[in-house]
Amino acid sequence: MTLFLTDADVRAAFEWTHAIAALRSAYAAPPDESRFPSRTMARGEGLWLRTLSGVPGDGGPMGAKLIAASPRHRRASYLISLFDQESMELTALLDGHSITGFRTAATSALAADLLAPAGALRVGVIGSGFEAQNHVRALAATRTLSSVTVFSPNPASRTRFTRELADLGLSLATAQSPEAAVADADLVICAARSRDEQPTLRETPAGVTIVSIGSTLPEQRELATEVIARAEVIVADMADEVAEDTGDLIAARKAGVDLTGKVVPLADVVSGRAPGRPADDPDAVVIYKSVGSAAQDLAVAAMCVRRAAELSLGTELPVTISPVSK
Repeated sequence: MTLFLTDADVRAAFEWTHAIAALRSAYAAPPDESRFPSRTMARGEGLWLRTLSGVPGDGGPMGAKLIAASPRHRRASYLISLFDQESMELTALLDGHSITGFRTAATSALAADLLAPAGALRVGVIGSGFEAQNHVRALAATRTLSSVTVFSPNPASRTRFTRELADLGLSLATAQSPEAAVADADLVICAARSRDEQPTLRETPAGVTIVSIGSTLPEQRELATEVIARAEVIVADMADEVAEDTGDLIAARKAGVDLTGKVVPLADVVSGRAPGRPADDPDAVVIYKSVGSAAQDLAVAAMCVRRAAELSLGTELPVTISPVSK
């Protein structure tokens, strides 16, 4: 039968270390671009429907995530479907809302662990919402964090951020500007959309690792052109989409920044085919930039389904879709 997981079920089944391990395994698989095609976006009048699909090479469930959104009304729904690769049975349907946030942060933590300097990390965070908090939790499950400093335009949001993460037992502080938040950071998390689509990070310390997740469409901006130009390498979860379809890199190219050879797939870094951070330059600025991918959704969704079965979570649907002979 088909198992249905609500958002509450997903949250109860989710665990950071399991998710990061599942993602590491997914990205270490041999490269095969045909297994994870570029996302598609259908647009209507003030509406869009995004589709991410994939067939994992490790034999895990194949499937797709659909995001139906109305930016005008500030509403969205997320649905993930999983199919068994041998029987073609629909094994699970999941509310994908929390998975989207979890998988983004877990993949960022995987990338940061590979790209950031060794040792305890001083983290600067731009943004204070769901994604920003998830990133700190994911990082705390992967690396030792000596301090976390957050900036958000709203002082109340900064205070809420520190309150929500108090259970981690970290040194948490607030800053009144993005520059102050990142001034002493080893790792910078950019997880906030600017209201007027202007960059939220305009300058960066030497040797820093930047995680950028807030600019995934051509019309969105997060990193200033100067930051892109300074980076030695830009590690991307979906290299072509990051290079061609994100506002930050589009703007950098228009400003004359040469991106040739600068954008490296995350899978190449995880598998060891590419080095990531230059070993001979401690002052190198390295960026991990994410647009999200089906590989992340499917790896984390499958992990949640396995743990849900162990924990007796979810609802077996009374009916399902039966495979047919073709």
